Amino acid sequence: MSTAQQGVELSEHARAEIDAWLQRFPYNQKQSAVLAALREVQHENNGYLTTPLMDAVADYLGMPRIAVYEVGSFYSMFELQPVARHCVAVCTNISCMLTGADTIVAHIEEKLQIKVGESTADGRIFLKPEEECLAACAGGPMMQVDHVYHTDLTIEKVDQILDGLD
Repeated sequence: MSTAQQGVELSEHARAEIDAWLQRFPYNQKQSAVLAALREVQHENNGYLTTPLMDAVADYLGMPRIAVYEVGSFYSMFELQPVARHCVAVCTNISCMLTGADTIVAHIEEKLQIKVGESTADGRIFLKPEEECLAACAGGPMMQVDHVYHTDLTIEKVDQILDGLD
């Protein structure tokens, strides 16, 4: 069954975003745009991917569907089930851990009354399971909120960031 038969089609905006990424790669390397394509459709789908959306990306890029599923399930930037409106990920790799990431995670869990991998009861914030590395080692401890980096965290800075989310 095609994605059109399932009623799932990529939005005009998603197709335009994917097409812009496709321009960066040789014509015969369309699969190179799969990360950007999945990121865009996840964003448009309230922060998570569905099988029909991944099928639509595979069809658009001319890739085997299993190859898109492999990418979507491998990278921690992709969610395969509904999550809250805002996604918070705290880097817990050694550089951030040595600068206080464990304290930051514990504070967020206490403040929001959730554990990593859970969403707040009001559906406002999802605290991603531990992140191995977010590639901002010089700014640790750090976290990513809705794909925006926040570095050199303190408890006060974390509270200000979380309190500022709608």
